[in-house]
Amino acid sequence: MSESPHPQSEPSNGRESSSRRAVLTGLGATALSLAAAGLVAPEALGASPQGKTSAPAATQLEAACVLTPEQTEGPYYLDLETVRKNITEGKAGVPLTLRTTVIDTRTCAPIPDVAVDIWQCDAVGIYSGYVAGGSTPDTTFLRGVQLTNSSGVAEFTTIYPGWYVGRALHIHLKTHVGGAVSGGTYEGGHVSHTGQLYFPENYNTQVAALTPYRTNTARRTLNSQDGIYRNGGSSTLLGITLVGSTLSQGVIGTVILGINPTVTKP
Repeated sequence: MSESPHPQSEPSNGRESSSRRAVLTGLGATALSLAAAGLVAPEALGASPQGKTSAPAATQLEAACVLTPEQTEGPYYLDLETVRKNITEGKAGVPLTLRTTVIDTRTCAPIPDVAVDIWQCDAVGIYSGYVAGGSTPDTTFLRGVQLTNSSGVAEFTTIYPGWYVGRALHIHLKTHVGGAVSGGTYEGGHVSHTGQLYFPENYNTQVAALTPYRTNTARRTLNSQDGIYRNGGSSTLLGITLVGSTLSQGVIGTVILGINPTVTKP
C-alpha cells in the first residue's frame, strides 16, 4: 500500500523584492489576528514557552507566503466532495481538530470559500472506499470537505491518523477554487493544490503506544525515511497543541497553505 512520490516544484511568483517588506508586514498582522482568534496555533507563530504569541520572525512570514509544494495524490482519492466538518464516522483514535489556513501567495491574504478536501487512513492504516485490509468499497470514513471562512480557515473534526507500510503518518488534501456547495457536496471549480500534511515524530511515537494504534502491526516509517516527505513535507508539518493534560484527550493541528487560486492543477 505504498505511494510513489511524484512531487512537483513550484516556480517563483515573481514578486519584486521592493514589495517584500510591505507584504510581510501585512501577513504578520493577519497571522497575529488568526492566533488571537484561536485559528492558528501560537507555537506556529513563534509563541513563547508561557503560551504568549510573539511577533513572527520575518523568515517565518516569508516561508508562509510562498507556494506550498505539490505532493502526490496517491492511490486512495475518491471524488466524493461531501461537505462535512466531522469525518470520523465513529472511528476510534486520538481526537484531532485540524485547522488549515489558506493564503493567496500573490497577496499573502487569507482566501475565503476555498474547498479544502481531505482524506486519511484510520488508526490501523485502512482507507475507506477500498477493499484492501478489510475495508469495503461503500465506506466513507475520514473523508470530507470544508470551505474556508473569511479568515481563510477550514476546520475538521477527525482523528490522528495511523500508518501503513512505506509511509509516514500523513493526511492527504486538495484545495478546490471556484465551485459551490449544492445538496451537501462541492461541485465545479478547479483544483489549485494537491498535497499532504505531516505530524511531528515526538507525537507520532506517543500516539503509536496508545489504543487502538498499538494494534497496528505494520512497521512505522519515520518522516525522515519517507521519500514523499523528503520532497517538501517539512513545509506542511503540523503545529500540534494538546487539548487537555494528556495526548489521549486530543490535539489541535494547524498549518498554513500557500496557493495561487488562479492556477489549475491536474
